[in-house]
Amino acid sequence: MSPRAGAGALHSPARLPAESRAGCGLGARVDYSAAMPFNAHAMVLAAGRGERMRPLTDNCPKPLLPVQGKPLMQWHLESLARAGWDRAVVNTAWLGDRIEANLGEGPAGGPRLAYSHEGRDFGGALETAGGIARALPLLGDVFWVVAGDVFMPGFAFPRAVFERFAASDALGHLWLVPNPPHNPRGDFGLAADGLALNQVPEGAPRWTFSTVGLYKRALFAGLPTGNPQGLKAPLAPLLRQAMDNGRITAERWDGPWTDVGTPERLAALNEEPALAPDPTRASTGAH
Repeated sequence: MSPRAGAGALHSPARLPAESRAGCGLGARVDYSAAMPFNAHAMVLAAGRGERMRPLTDNCPKPLLPVQGKPLMQWHLESLARAGWDRAVVNTAWLGDRIEANLGEGPAGGPRLAYSHEGRDFGGALETAGGIARALPLLGDVFWVVAGDVFMPGFAFPRAVFERFAASDALGHLWLVPNPPHNPRGDFGLAADGLALNQVPEGAPRWTFSTVGLYKRALFAGLPTGNPQGLKAPLAPLLRQAMDNGRITAERWDGPWTDVGTPERLAALNEEPALAPDPTRASTGAH
């Protein structure tokens, strides 16, 4: 195993001066400490290259692109903090140093952050399940995961849903949204009893996975904790297998949601009237 792929590659940074986190410019180099128990209950995925967003992402990681006056991923971080989640893990690959240089140990009003630098440790992103497995030493037994390139300002990461899921037999709980134009066939079905469906009955609707989910460590038991070899592994096969075993639940989210996957979608968001998350909003959107 490469020395750089060991546990010390997972870390929580020192506080950075505010001026080094002001935008996509690379700030001061962070002094790293050895990995310590962090026990975060949330992970924000920020390792993607953002090919469809080029040239915007040639020099700026997609999760740092500004949406209505703040970096895209910061909307999630602030929502997590408002819900009382005080620690989160961020995985990076493309321009990962810039994400850490801008956010440091956490933005004002956000949770304390730890980083899993897949690009630095393995030369590229490990895909979603591989990245989660890599970060497991920093995560608790139950945790949120959300993609850093999705805009979902009304979602409140509710503690009541977290606790209900933690007490259940499910391995994952997903939030599904109406199918956008770029994913008209959807991803998963939703049964009347709240189970997510891989095999959807003929004529029944499919919904798009929002990227927001709650997971238990057991879902990733087939991957080595800490993923020391940097195995690439997608999440969808794990979810589909668990769905076939009746171990994934889901609910609908009908609030604002955008997969910020193209410059046109980013521009459209920035042309809309400014949105502010409503902390009083019911955050499940279930039907």
